[in-house]
Amino acid sequence: MEKSEISTGKTDAIKVSFQCVDAIEISLCIEKEGLLFYESAGKRIQDPLVRDMFSRLADEEREHIQTLQEKARFLQPAIASRNQPKERLQHFIGEELKGKIFPAGEDLSSQNIHSDKQALELGIESEKRSIEMLQGLLEKERKLDVKAIFSHLLVEEKKHLSLLQDLKKQL
Repeated sequence: MEKSEISTGKTDAIKVSFQCVDAIEISLCIEKEGLLFYESAGKRIQDPLVRDMFSRLADEEREHIQTLQEKARFLQPAIASRNQPKERLQHFIGEELKGKIFPAGEDLSSQNIHSDKQALELGIESEKRSIEMLQGLLEKERKLDVKAIFSHLLVEEKKHLSLLQDLKKQL
């Protein structure tokens, strides 16, 4: 079993061995937080262009979630017999992902978004953090199936970043 070292930003590094289903779970976490962000922030936006963009990105996040859930269902029979503990995966998600890429709902309220441009900036910074996280995971991962899942999500996140940056230039 190959190991990937993922830096926690602290002095220690945790070793995480990701399986395909783990990569799906990590991707689902990122996508669900993105969906919540775009839906929540979208409700505060006045500019129709920005509101439409956030709505479009929320729709794309929903599609990504559905695709990932279908992949997880497809893999379920293969992993049902596996008794690998999920503690390390849950620890990684809790320590490295939750609320660290996209602001969570309560964090979004405390951000006091005062302008559409500020919401757009928050989206851009969140997508950049997502890309950075995925690139880090890809650099450490050796399993091709796991890399394929992270790579696919990385492409999608880069598309989102590009859309947001292009919209910012228009405003």
